[in-house]
Amino acid sequence: MIDWPLAELLPHAGDMILIDQVLSFDEEQIHTRLTVRPDGLFNREDGSLPAWVGIELMAQSVAAYAGCRARGEGKPVELGFLLGTRKFDCNVEHFPAGSELRIHALRSLEDDNGMGVFECHLTGPDIHATARLNVFRPPQAAAYLSESQESRHD
Repeated sequence: MIDWPLAELLPHAGDMILIDQVLSFDEEQIHTRLTVRPDGLFNREDGSLPAWVGIELMAQSVAAYAGCRARGEGKPVELGFLLGTRKFDCNVEHFPAGSELRIHALRSLEDDNGMGVFECHLTGPDIHATARLNVFRPPQAAAYLSESQESRHD
């Protein structure tokens, strides 16, 4: 189990942090968990989470992977982007309140330009979801965002 606070691993704040804990990580993968709380930002009226939120849970697990690596190397946590997903498949329409979900993200590709691909699995009681996430972490995120904003104003 990793004791680092999630707020120090993810470039998210407050209620936008949806995962509860990093269970383990190494150079290739991360395991995270959460218990579905009925009062979150994305919950349905019955307290459950729509299955599509599984993509964000997987993306936050990938972000936590990058944060753990950065922290382990003594570097700051950098902003990253979810570019898209392929083959998201889930056997349920929602994750019931109180369900414990576990996410496993395995790095299958990462290049020097910040592009990465992760094979992700989300499991819980009678729940199974999979997806391949395409992510991008620019080498200098602040400069990248500054350039993007400048080009919008031109």
